[in-house]
Amino acid sequence: MENEYAIETQDLVKIYKTGKVKAVDGLNLRIKKGEIYALIGANGSGKTTSLNMICGALFPTSGTIKLLGYDIPKHRRIISNYIGIAPQDYSIYYDLSLEENVRFFSRLYGMSKTEFEPRYNEIMQMLRLEEKRKTQAKNLSGGMKRRASIACALIHSPKVVFFDEATVGVDPVLRTFFWEYFRSLKEKGVTIVITSHVMDEAEKADRIGLMRAGKMIAEGTPEKLKTKYKSTTIEEIFIKLSEGEIADE
Repeated sequence: MENEYAIETQDLVKIYKTGKVKAVDGLNLRIKKGEIYALIGANGSGKTTSLNMICGALFPTSGTIKLLGYDIPKHRRIISNYIGIAPQDYSIYYDLSLEENVRFFSRLYGMSKTEFEPRYNEIMQMLRLEEKRKTQAKNLSGGMKRRASIACALIHSPKVVFFDEATVGVDPVLRTFFWEYFRSLKEKGVTIVITSHVMDEAEKADRIGLMRAGKMIAEGTPEKLKTKYKSTTIEEIFIKLSEGEIADE
């Protein structure tokens, strides 16, 4: 039977500065294929470090990672063709046009010209970037740069996509658009992992993991967490857990 999980980590640990800083402390994740999972926490909680280890960009101190059934980081080169990463910083070259940026990333993923053209047209339409194809990246607005970065991450039709703080700093209208787009990817079976320190992002995900000081302090669907902790918002739950008003479980 095929594994239903896209991502599995067991007792994942990352220690920096010769044992002085434990950025991730025993993280256990099981994220299903086709799920939108939000890893939420304050800055410095270990979200990005966790994501980088899962992608194979950072070696763990200890613990195990499986991504689409592959052991990471051992098989990080194989898995690179199946994942897309949209980092917090714009992953585009400012001296290239939008089209040149996306075409460059398509070549990194080994896409042929025949494969590129229809996929590129589809991405431009879905991200509403048709009119900006020939625009130099440095002349794009902040929101357009974010969309361009996402286009580069998605051009090769990845099975798992990581959005690291992808909606932070964008206006509410654009944030709504992004979430509509995330759901359209989910409908196609794509697994989406979003990291954010914006608590209301979690309300839109299928499941949430709340992190603090490198540890998972709560996990579940938004509805189950709010029922369990008798709270009306995820932010309220996070504050209660952080301040010790309710016990970590």
